[in-house]
Amino acid sequence: MHWPQIIWIVFAAITVTLSLAGWAVKTDKAFSVILRIAGIVFVAWLLWCGGFFSQAKAAGIPLEAQQYQRELTRNARAIWGLDAPVSLFAAQIHQESTWKTTARSPVGAVGLAQFMPATSDWIAGIYPKSLGTNQPYNPSWAMRALVTYNLWHWDRILGTASDCDRWAFVLSAYNGGLGWVQRDRKLATTKGLDHSRYWGHVETINAGRSAANWRENRGYPQRIIQRWQPLYVDAGWGLGVCHES
Repeated sequence: MHWPQIIWIVFAAITVTLSLAGWAVKTDKAFSVILRIAGIVFVAWLLWCGGFFSQAKAAGIPLEAQQYQRELTRNARAIWGLDAPVSLFAAQIHQESTWKTTARSPVGAVGLAQFMPATSDWIAGIYPKSLGTNQPYNPSWAMRALVTYNLWHWDRILGTASDCDRWAFVLSAYNGGLGWVQRDRKLATTKGLDHSRYWGHVETINAGRSAANWRENRGYPQRIIQRWQPLYVDAGWGLGVCHES
């Protein structure tokens, strides 16, 4: 919630409080007080319809994101169906590139979805019908590739305790590779942890990554699901995941 909403709420609260205090002293002004409160409610309704309070919901979402909402929804549902977690995918793009189509990382990842060149070539090659030629800087292609790559991981990460754990594994694999997820799960078992659970179990395991890479990878699902995803859910982008967490 930004300062315009806060100022209006404070002003309205003061007005109502003073009106009720006056009512308590001069009961003959009851009708006037009721009209004043009704007026505040009516103005609040008009502001709500006009999007005044929706600014708070969109706080933190880059302006660049708005132009891609429908396109992301279309691509996500084409691959995942009508119950696609669009808000999760939006949060993932937010984390990857903050919706900058020309984004390029120091290690060479590019576009909205921040694919490395080798990964971009590979996924275009195994999904030629839906992705066509490799176009990582094309926003529509990048969004379609991102949701497709997530599904590729989803289909290969099995035996999880919950969908929430499965999504965390999927995001960890997107960020660092499926091989590391498999090694982490195997090592978790040898340490007496539950390999079917990411949160609090496999999440704590490092099968050999550098400390910096491990910290970055473990922060990736957390930031997407817990920090960015609620922004998009509240702004009406669509379904999210891990509602029970």
